[in-house]
Amino acid sequence: MALQKASKIWMNGKWVGWDDAKIHILSHVVHYASSVFEGIRCYVTKRGPAIFRLEEHMDRLMLSARVYRMETAFTRDQIRDACVEVVAVNGLKECYIRPVIYRGYENLGVNPFGSPVEVAVAAFPWGKYLGEDALVKGVAVKVSSWQRMAPNTLPAMAKASANYMNSQLMKMEAKLDGYEEAIALDVHGYVSEGSGQNVFAVMKGELVTPPLHNSILAGITRNSVITLARDLGYKVREEVMPREYLYAADELFYAGTAVEVSPIASVDKIPVGSGGRGPITKALQDAFFGIVRGEHPDRYGWLRPVPQLAAEPSAVAVPRSS
Repeated sequence: MALQKASKIWMNGKWVGWDDAKIHILSHVVHYASSVFEGIRCYVTKRGPAIFRLEEHMDRLMLSARVYRMETAFTRDQIRDACVEVVAVNGLKECYIRPVIYRGYENLGVNPFGSPVEVAVAAFPWGKYLGEDALVKGVAVKVSSWQRMAPNTLPAMAKASANYMNSQLMKMEAKLDGYEEAIALDVHGYVSEGSGQNVFAVMKGELVTPPLHNSILAGITRNSVITLARDLGYKVREEVMPREYLYAADELFYAGTAVEVSPIASVDKIPVGSGGRGPITKALQDAFFGIVRGEHPDRYGWLRPVPQLAAEPSAVAVPRSS
């Protein structure tokens, strides 16, 4: 999916033109994947643009940075404010926001200490990750030959760029084998997650999803789906899922910022239920999209409105004093 350019990107407290937002080729992040990031959606509503669960995304970003001992010159709230401002400065309505904390240019070696910790926030238009039709028809997926990393190798709860090398292997294999997506098993052979999405199964009217110890990311959309499902009266179980659940489920769907709530039509060429979107998946989609599009009351306080700027600010955040 080719990126649509916006006008400006926030880098270390300054506005930089899209084509000028560059780093040195010998930056630590280029060679050792030393970065953490978030993917955040901003939706257009009747009252203007609104960012979905921004506070939770900021909490996870700072947790990821903490795990990797990346101390930034900017506070959590300064980065959060930059996420709001980057939408307004670029005049965007519905878009994707990408804050990233990374180690820049100074030293080169496995030891990351000594390389500066940089922060950037970009926003740009972005459509449906798996395509518009996927929200109704679902997608064909396979169980990947690539397992998710063991919990004592890379921390799955940190949203680090390095983790997505594993995801790329899964995604490339799936595409080359004629599937749209993949589902990975963990090192014990139990269901983990997709290449960048959490997985839910509907079993006899109840939702089942893998727990955190199955090497999954603690997804914010995952948490939202669990909340919505329980409020709709569905029982939700976080439990270890054998691979066979993928073939026995009445419905399967992905949940994630990029895919939102997307049904899975088949796994390893075995149809899921009727081979399309099931009724519970649709009910959850309706509840989810109703809130993020402003059609239903924001009863959970998930939406952060984006104020329209009268003039472009020179900067959004100022480094805190040491």
